[in-house]
Amino acid sequence: MVTPSPDTVLHPLHGGQRALHEWLTTFHLLSVVIDPYTKESGWVLKTARRVLAQFAGSSVRTNYVVTARPEEAREFLGVLADETIVFCDADRTFVKQLHLQRLPAFVFLRIDGNVVASAEGWNPLEWRTVADEVARTVAWSKPLIPAPGDPGAFAGTPALV
Repeated sequence: MVTPSPDTVLHPLHGGQRALHEWLTTFHLLSVVIDPYTKESGWVLKTARRVLAQFAGSSVRTNYVVTARPEEAREFLGVLADETIVFCDADRTFVKQLHLQRLPAFVFLRIDGNVVASAEGWNPLEWRTVADEVARTVAWSKPLIPAPGDPGAFAGTPALV
């Protein structure tokens, strides 16, 4: 089980930075981790938006972790940057602590600080497994994965460049 340091500072696009343990005081974190410098991360944005929206009213903080500076994250996400929390991880500190090898990724970080489910690249069945774990944990309905219009499976790109 992966457990990132609770002292890791997360840098939201809107608002002040806080340590990971502060983000986990009341809610779990459900992150779509993307690299704005690759077309593969762009391919999952529509799907990510739909999946994160499914959990928006639950006891999960849905978010994007973007491996870029704030202005680059905003440019890449466009209107999505205003729909949910966006963390900027230009130096990939958080990505390293999550032990991710491929992006995009879908990561469920439970309130106790443990990563209990994750998927790397875009494999609909693996993303569904993560979503199922979130739904089970928070007693919430599951999104349909894959759904019509979702991209075909792909491996993603290296997370640590």
